[in-house]
Amino acid sequence: MNDFSLLKKIIDEHNSFLLSTHVNPDADALGSELAFYLLLKKLGKKVKVVNHSSTPYNLEFLDEEKVIEKFDETVHGKIFDDAEVFILLDLNQANRIVKMESGFREFKGIKVCIDHHQDPENIFDNYFGSTDYSATSEIIYEFIEQTKIIEVDYAIALQLYAGIMTDTGSFRFDRTNPRIHRIMAELLETGVNPTKVYDKIYDQFKFARVKLLGEALSTIELDSTKQIAVMSIKREVMTRTGATEADIDGFVNYCLTIQNVRIGILFYELKDGLKISFRSKEEIPVNKLAVEFGGGGHTNASGTRLFNTKIEEYKEKVITAAQRYL
Repeated sequence: MNDFSLLKKIIDEHNSFLLSTHVNPDADALGSELAFYLLLKKLGKKVKVVNHSSTPYNLEFLDEEKVIEKFDETVHGKIFDDAEVFILLDLNQANRIVKMESGFREFKGIKVCIDHHQDPENIFDNYFGSTDYSATSEIIYEFIEQTKIIEVDYAIALQLYAGIMTDTGSFRFDRTNPRIHRIMAELLETGVNPTKVYDKIYDQFKFARVKLLGEALSTIELDSTKQIAVMSIKREVMTRTGATEADIDGFVNYCLTIQNVRIGILFYELKDGLKISFRSKEEIPVNKLAVEFGGGGHTNASGTRLFNTKIEEYKEKVITAAQRYL
């Protein structure tokens, strides 16, 4: 059970806050972050939201007021000194904020984590959440519900709805339960339009993403067990289609749409290395598979980043390791 009264106490007793979330943020990362920003502003607090990555174009509607700043050392050198409380949302490993990591580790104020992933790093003064939650946005909702710290208005409800909707896979993942639907009903009561939210997130992609998806689907292969599907995306394909890294979000899930496939793997070449995304069905712990290659995440959704390497160097190693989890 989370002691949300402690989080409320931290808010009540401090005036300046810095919020951030993980590299390449998704809707739950941004939704929980922006909802907490709006909560703090309602209470008259001084708040800055600074992320390592730019906001993906299909999620820019969440930040209508353009409050999120992209971290720049020359511009944001003093932000770590100006805040009393530094809150990380939707991540629990400091390296996930990349260039802001050293600033967080050296931060002299209160370090807070609000998250629903596994194996949190032992660096936070206060941790709120657990893997029982479907999304970090659900944690924010429960905090507000339990403490009555503010009333949830449309602006906050929009953020929380987007975060929970996407992190539950549009309500099809395991942690979709009766309570989730009751929460969503409460959020819809504020005027959130589910059709419009879904359309903005999933049905307004740029043409480059659709072209990239076509090429990515053509690379899917099955391993010798026929239970592992692998997708590969090379840098030259990104250049040719004009797509961005944000456009790849969700591609790995197509691997799991193949009959009898239980593990999906996406290899994506970065400028300086390789990103690998893992997805699984049932109780196959791909987070443990990700740990073998320096990553982590959820039981059924994990990933890792490797530097100064190519797909060919790791593809067979990863597939062989994945077969042990079948």
